[in-house]
Amino acid sequence: MVIYLGCVLAFGVWVGRGQQSTVDYFLGGRSLPWWAVLLSIVATETSTATFLSVPGIAFAAEGDFRFLQITFGYIVGRALVAWIFLPLYFRGEPFTCYEVLQRRFGIASRRVTSVLFLITRNVSDALRLFLTAIALQQAIGLELWVCVVVVGLVTIAYTYFGGVKSVVWNDCIQFAIYMVGAAAILWVIISLLPEGLTQLIAYGQQHEKFRLFDFDLAITKTTMTFWAGLVGGVFLTTATHGTDQLMVQRYLVANSQRGATIAVLLSGVVVCFQFAVFLFIGVGLSCFYDVFPPEIAFTATDNDRVLAHFVVNHLSTGLVGLTLAAVIAAAMSTLSSSLNSSATTLINDIYLPMTKRELSPKQQLTFSRIASAGFGILQILIAIISYQLGANTSTAKSVLKIAGFALGPMLGLYFLAVFAQQVKQRAALLGFGTGTAALSYLALCTSLSWPWYAGAGAALTFASGLAFSTFEAAPSDR
Repeated sequence: MVIYLGCVLAFGVWVGRGQQSTVDYFLGGRSLPWWAVLLSIVATETSTATFLSVPGIAFAAEGDFRFLQITFGYIVGRALVAWIFLPLYFRGEPFTCYEVLQRRFGIASRRVTSVLFLITRNVSDALRLFLTAIALQQAIGLELWVCVVVVGLVTIAYTYFGGVKSVVWNDCIQFAIYMVGAAAILWVIISLLPEGLTQLIAYGQQHEKFRLFDFDLAITKTTMTFWAGLVGGVFLTTATHGTDQLMVQRYLVANSQRGATIAVLLSGVVVCFQFAVFLFIGVGLSCFYDVFPPEIAFTATDNDRVLAHFVVNHLSTGLVGLTLAAVIAAAMSTLSSSLNSSATTLINDIYLPMTKRELSPKQQLTFSRIASAGFGILQILIAIISYQLGANTSTAKSVLKIAGFALGPMLGLYFLAVFAQQVKQRAALLGFGTGTAALSYLALCTSLSWPWYAGAGAALTFASGLAFSTFEAAPSDR
């Protein structure tokens, strides 16, 4: 683990050498190949929570492969991103996706969405850092705050010195590490079973663990359905990959719009494969613990911790280190992207438009690096505060879900910008506020299943914006 962290830091500093401007620091000179962008997209959206909890979905008593249905929506949604949003982001040379809203509506829209992104992104990623620290604490016994600080500081360091090039190339390495870690876990599970792979497959078939499709039309069902996965997944991934600076910045570093298009389209297929591997590991864990029951039986609340339990208790020392490096890799790929995209948004959407003095390219680069480090320290502090307040993994996941409420309304705001040319800024922002409030009510006070949140938020924002625009236009029509 120490060797891994040291290599990540050294590589990040080496990759980022020679930077002269914010175009280099935030956009890598717009020169990166499509395959690096592809792996960075996948690694960025794969957090420690994904690595640990997706196997837990298939491990659960009634768990199976139905969760994979959401990736069908991911694939379609990314096609929409390539069709609707990429042409907007490659028109001119924007630093952030929120510049597009200023072009269409005005500066207020850019500032509101930028501030919302900074708040939700840094809170949610601080909690991802907290979840990573919990896994490391359970595995190696260090104080949780030490785990938080170590992972946080190494991520800050290579992001500070290396900029987005360091982030993207380290994402490629981190993708390889956590997939190798996943493959190693699966290999050990199969090798420890008395009858190997044959026993695993037979167990999965006997307990219907490989069930994939569920065409139930209910929108309140807690398990994934085909329609929730397809329709909800389309809106969810269109929101996360089309209107969130964390992902949009990946496209802007590509050497061409064509390269960015290939990357975003293929990323959906890679994520589908990746989730299938994680779910298969979950089936393997279910089979293994059926054959070799733990001393203390797992409960329904332990599903997310089963993989960590297997790693600590059944892997050899070297493989434990590799797997823990994979857990850290999944976390750092998201955290480093978060720091760089947050700094990009703060400097280009808020600080530079508001400052009254010109800054040289060198001064802008210095401020950008300071902003990256500042957001890293902020996320470390939030993670430690979460620990001091006694937050647990289920609480953290609930907060992450709440933090994601803005993505649906954000998508609705972009739909107003693209498809409703008659809507002006005031009506659009009122629609955005209304959509966010209505979605919050649906999420907190109804039994609507979470995959529908993004679609509901987008539809409510779009409809509200149109209604407010009609109301504003009515007096002048009479």
